[in-house]
Amino acid sequence: MFVSDSVAPRRPRIQSRAEASILHADLDSFYASVEQRDQPWLRGKPVIVGGGVVLAASYEAKAFGIRTPMNAGQALRLCPHAIVVPPRMSAYAEASKAVFAVFHDTTPVVEGISIDEAFLDVSGLRRISGEPIDIGHRLRAQVADQVGLPISVGIARNKFLAKVASAVAKPDGLRLVEPGGELDFLHPLPVQRLWGVGKVTSATLHANGITRIGQLAELGEPHLRAILGPAAARHLFALSWARDPRRVETGTRRRSIGAQRALGRRPRDPEEIAAYLDGLTDRLGRRLRAADRVCRTVVLRLRFDDFTRATRSHTLVEATDASTAIRHAARQLLHTAQPLIAERGITLIGLALTNLDDADTMQLTLPLQARADNTLDATLDDLRRRFGSSAVTRAALLRSGEGISVPLLPD
Repeated sequence: MFVSDSVAPRRPRIQSRAEASILHADLDSFYASVEQRDQPWLRGKPVIVGGGVVLAASYEAKAFGIRTPMNAGQALRLCPHAIVVPPRMSAYAEASKAVFAVFHDTTPVVEGISIDEAFLDVSGLRRISGEPIDIGHRLRAQVADQVGLPISVGIARNKFLAKVASAVAKPDGLRLVEPGGELDFLHPLPVQRLWGVGKVTSATLHANGITRIGQLAELGEPHLRAILGPAAARHLFALSWARDPRRVETGTRRRSIGAQRALGRRPRDPEEIAAYLDGLTDRLGRRLRAADRVCRTVVLRLRFDDFTRATRSHTLVEATDASTAIRHAARQLLHTAQPLIAERGITLIGLALTNLDDADTMQLTLPLQARADNTLDATLDDLRRRFGSSAVTRAALLRSGEGISVPLLPD
């Protein structure tokens, strides 16, 4: 059978559910909103949360171009009259718990992404709670009334579109992507709205004349593969046609945990850097044990004064949750990276623990005995749990402290 070359290729079919019943709920400028809620005199003013680095900015501050994680000095040059407030992590953790209580009252199917955003599946709740858009409006009203915070909600047939819709709805809004209208909503948006398109990928696409999602979709995967490589092309092309078959998952556990500390741009001696790394080790060890997890791989992350980055990793012989073993591996990685640090300077040090597993699945060694619960780690964890994280600290960190510990969802 002869097929004319002029026949347009059939558009890829959207793979998603029949109704728009996935909600993405995202608190607006979370840290800054909590500060404006608790200190009414800050409302309507440009607020920066942080110290040396901007951790959050109110929408009034964002209007001046302030973004996270911008240097605080640069932020104040953009907006000299901005009000800088120190972070209160315990207040943000409490606000997050209250918001997630509203989420779980709305539907049992909640997938937390971070302390200020989550996906909610409301399919099957029509007879009980009404249409998804009614549920979204009610959710926003309950968060405002019970927690006192603004939240934006996107509603769509899949997770990707729901997240894009909530971003488009900001600040303090709601956006429903009607079934059948996904491509009309998605294609006019800039390519930066696609998951996985950061500064580098965005610059590459722009250099090839691709600025809108619709242009990327029409280009085709083979041409996109030549620009970005096979994996990125496959991922972004699927998203450009609104394909995202993932379900809202509950009860999933983290694949890794991490912490980092910004060091500024002044020179640091090796002992000071090592002390900061020890503080990160102690913090991650506590989180690991609190979640009853063990790790196999320790990853050191560095950012240099010229804004380049480096990563070093080491896989342990046995999975562990012992701070001593993690610290030893981290110190070895830091030692191998010292020549680079001396050459380029250092502005940030980070540590991540990956290849996580449940502690109760850890292989026992001979003689077969249960894991001890009277270790130094367990004693220190108990003291910090009862009297606060700063109750016991390393002598090398007495003046500088352990740094900011960002609140996280329970694992």
